[in-house]
Amino acid sequence: MILSKLLRTRAMVRGHELEGPIPTDGALLKETLRIAWPSMLESFLVALVGFIDTIMVSSLGTAAIAAVGLTTQPKFICLAVFLSLNVAVSALVARRRGEDDSAKANRVLVQSILITLGLTLVISTAAVVFADPIMRLAGTAPDTHEEATAYFRIISGGMVFNTLTMVINAAQRGAGNTRIAMKTNIVANAVNICFNYLLIGGNLGFPRLGVRGAAIATVLGTVVACGMSLRSALHRDHFISLRGRIRISFDRETLRAIMNIGSSTLAEQMFLRIGFLTYSIIVANLGTTAFAAHQVGMNIMSISFSFGDGLSVASVALVGRSLGEKRRDLARIYGGICQKVGVFFSAVLSIIYLVFSRQIFLLFSDETDILSYGDMIMRLMVVVVFLQISQVVFTGCLRGAGDAKYTALVSLISVAFVRPFSGWLLCYPLGLGLFGAWLGLATDQLVRFLMTYIRFRKGKWVNLKI
Repeated sequence: MILSKLLRTRAMVRGHELEGPIPTDGALLKETLRIAWPSMLESFLVALVGFIDTIMVSSLGTAAIAAVGLTTQPKFICLAVFLSLNVAVSALVARRRGEDDSAKANRVLVQSILITLGLTLVISTAAVVFADPIMRLAGTAPDTHEEATAYFRIISGGMVFNTLTMVINAAQRGAGNTRIAMKTNIVANAVNICFNYLLIGGNLGFPRLGVRGAAIATVLGTVVACGMSLRSALHRDHFISLRGRIRISFDRETLRAIMNIGSSTLAEQMFLRIGFLTYSIIVANLGTTAFAAHQVGMNIMSISFSFGDGLSVASVALVGRSLGEKRRDLARIYGGICQKVGVFFSAVLSIIYLVFSRQIFLLFSDETDILSYGDMIMRLMVVVVFLQISQVVFTGCLRGAGDAKYTALVSLISVAFVRPFSGWLLCYPLGLGLFGAWLGLATDQLVRFLMTYIRFRKGKWVNLKI
């Protein structure tokens, strides 16, 4: 294989003390891909469903694309606390997996489920009640506000199924059971697409609900995923198992460990979401057509992010497990392997984006203005994809080691300040419009890449205790 020839794993630990036998390059790559491919496929399918959702919604017109796109950042702000909790769950379970301590790993999951249920009740209720002002703040226009509000209200009402699935799957990924999360998402995505077809356009006798139908289809998919995730955690012989272990109580040691990583990751998530929302509002003020083209571009970009995200999940599990086994050398090696696999996928995706840019955008719209914006976006994405996947993998390695405070600092500097400020400066004062906004996005990706690369290379993260 090309990848195995390029690995040179011994070079990844040159100058560092070996703490045990190092498997062959082929064995290390095989183990990395065993953990990574289900996560990559899962993340890819989630991104693909969003991609297909947008294509289906595009049949309703440009305003419908923009309306659904405007709900993205408010939705992720609502999920920020759960995303941060899940990073802590994955990192802690991976470390306990390396220590072969199933009891402590399951205590982490049980207490995280209790926290998830309580927070979901509060956040979901608030999102449904205040959906109207939230969407106005997100930058809706008269032609997008009503549908955006309805979509956001429906998905917020069904949030509990999504958050429960997320926390259980996070534990399974940390334990290395990435196939379980992949299977739940495959089935859930299939349900989502089927009901999109039935409810958006009113096919086979179902009501034509438009954007509302897309939201209902999304919730139905999460209901199925939740049931499958709960079932996966009820096998007695699995490392992650809730059967006979559920105690409705908290213990200080487990909560302290969750909070130690979760609080820093929550700060990171809030910086991310505030930065992304501010950036989204900046682009929304360019008008419905420009924002619709931007939303198509972001959907395409999510495809490349899915490969980085899958590798990030693998790096959390592999780095966390290696450090739990007191193998700092293997943690460095697995981090390096994930990075090289990421560069390989970046090269493949950049070629696809370069060759098929116009054909990809034609899947969403044949409007001249949309396609003109699309040509510009895809040219930038050919370069951005390398920065994006690399920084996501480096971030996963740092998270797996428990270096959550630094990744929060990266998000504060780059996403909360660099992206919105540079996007605004290039977009409005310098008059570059949507091109300027995407240059701001590229600047953010470059800053995050440099900051995480430098931190990874210094290597202090392998000595952290969690």
